[in-house]
Amino acid sequence: MEAKAVAKYVRMSPIKLKPVTDLVRGKDLNEALSILKFTPGKGSQIVEKVVMSAAANAENNFDMNPDNLYVAEIYANQGPTMKRWRAGSRGGASPILKRSSHVGVTLKEKE
Repeated sequence: MEAKAVAKYVRMSPIKLKPVTDLVRGKDLNEALSILKFTPGKGSQIVEKVVMSAAANAENNFDMNPDNLYVAEIYANQGPTMKRWRAGSRGGASPILKRSSHVGVTLKEKE
Protein backbone atom coordinates (compact mmCIF):
# COMPACT_ATOMS: atom_id res chain seq x y z
CA MET A 1 0.00 0.00 0.00
CA GLU A 2 1.33 3.43 -0.90
CA ALA A 3 0.15 7.02 -0.75
CA LYS A 4 1.19 9.68 -3.23
CA ALA A 5 1.10 13.46 -3.57
CA VAL A 6 2.26 15.62 -6.48
CA ALA A 7 2.76 19.39 -6.75
CA LYS A 8 2.89 20.45 -10.38
CA TYR A 9 4.09 23.67 -11.97
CA VAL A 10 6.01 24.85 -8.89
CA ARG A 11 7.76 28.09 -9.86
CA MET A 12 11.23 27.00 -8.78
CA SER A 13 14.07 25.42 -10.69
CA PRO A 14 14.52 21.65 -10.12
CA ILE A 15 18.23 22.34 -9.57
CA LYS A 16 17.28 24.06 -6.30
CA LEU A 17 14.78 21.36 -5.28
CA LYS A 18 16.77 18.18 -6.00
CA PRO A 19 19.32 18.59 -3.14
CA VAL A 20 16.41 18.96 -0.69
CA THR A 21 14.69 15.82 -2.01
CA ASP A 22 17.96 13.87 -1.64
CA LEU A 23 18.06 14.78 2.08
CA VAL A 24 14.79 12.96 2.91
CA ARG A 25 14.74 10.03 0.47
CA GLY A 26 14.34 6.77 2.42
CA LYS A 27 13.82 8.47 5.81
CA ASP A 28 10.95 7.91 8.26
CA LEU A 29 8.10 10.39 7.96
CA ASN A 30 8.73 12.19 11.27
CA GLU A 31 12.48 12.37 10.63
CA ALA A 32 11.92 13.70 7.09
CA LEU A 33 9.54 16.39 8.32
CA SER A 34 11.97 17.54 11.02
CA ILE A 35 14.83 17.67 8.49
CA LEU A 36 12.70 19.75 6.11
CA LYS A 37 11.54 22.06 8.90
CA PHE A 38 15.11 23.04 9.82
CA THR A 39 16.59 23.13 6.32
CA PRO A 40 16.97 26.74 5.15
CA GLY A 41 15.64 27.86 1.79
CA LYS A 42 12.36 28.07 -0.06
CA GLY A 43 12.76 24.64 -1.64
CA SER A 44 12.44 22.86 1.70
CA GLN A 45 9.08 24.55 2.36
CA ILE A 46 7.69 23.33 -0.96
CA VAL A 47 8.92 19.76 -0.45
CA GLU A 48 7.59 19.79 3.14
CA LYS A 49 4.10 20.72 1.93
CA VAL A 50 4.10 17.83 -0.56
CA VAL A 51 5.33 15.34 2.07
CA MET A 52 2.64 16.51 4.52
CA SER A 53 0.01 16.17 1.78
CA ALA A 54 1.12 12.59 1.06
CA ALA A 55 0.98 11.82 4.79
CA ALA A 56 -2.57 13.20 4.99
CA ASN A 57 -3.54 11.11 1.96
CA ALA A 58 -2.10 8.00 3.61
CA GLU A 59 -3.90 8.61 6.89
CA ASN A 60 -7.29 9.71 5.55
CA ASN A 61 -7.66 7.79 2.29
CA PHE A 62 -5.82 4.53 3.02
CA ASP A 63 -6.09 4.24 6.86
CA MET A 64 -2.32 3.92 7.24
CA ASN A 65 -0.57 4.52 10.56
CA PRO A 66 1.58 7.70 10.29
CA ASP A 67 4.16 6.26 12.69
CA ASN A 68 5.01 3.44 10.26
CA LEU A 69 5.40 5.56 7.11
CA TYR A 70 8.64 6.29 5.28
CA VAL A 71 9.54 8.22 2.13
CA ALA A 72 9.80 5.49 -0.50
CA GLU A 73 10.14 7.75 -3.56
CA ILE A 74 10.62 11.48 -3.98
CA TYR A 75 11.48 13.46 -7.10
CA ALA A 76 11.69 17.00 -8.44
CA ASN A 77 11.47 16.89 -12.24
CA GLN A 78 11.62 19.67 -14.81
CA GLY A 79 8.30 21.30 -15.68
CA PRO A 80 7.59 23.73 -18.52
CA THR A 81 9.86 26.75 -18.92
CA MET A 82 8.42 30.23 -19.46
CA LYS A 83 10.52 32.15 -21.94
CA ARG A 84 10.82 35.90 -21.45
CA TRP A 85 13.04 38.53 -23.07
CA ARG A 86 14.87 41.60 -21.82
CA ALA A 87 16.86 44.27 -23.58
CA GLY A 88 20.32 43.10 -24.49
CA SER A 89 23.45 44.71 -25.83
CA ARG A 90 23.53 46.51 -29.23
CA GLY A 91 19.72 46.65 -29.46
CA GLY A 92 19.32 42.90 -29.23
CA ALA A 93 17.35 40.72 -26.83
CA SER A 94 18.59 38.46 -24.03
CA PRO A 95 16.50 35.46 -22.99
CA ILE A 96 15.22 34.90 -19.46
CA LEU A 97 14.21 31.31 -18.68
CA LYS A 98 11.73 31.02 -15.79
CA ARG A 99 11.86 27.34 -14.92
CA SER A 100 9.23 25.28 -13.11
CA SER A 101 9.18 21.86 -11.46
CA HIS A 102 6.95 18.91 -10.68
CA VAL A 103 7.52 17.55 -7.15
CA GLY A 104 6.20 14.09 -6.22
CA VAL A 105 6.32 12.00 -3.06
CA THR A 106 5.37 8.36 -2.42
CA LEU A 107 5.01 7.11 1.16
CA LYS A 108 4.89 3.42 2.09
CA GLU A 109 4.31 1.54 5.33
CA LYS A 110 7.13 -0.38 6.96
CA GLU A 111 6.52 -4.12 7.05
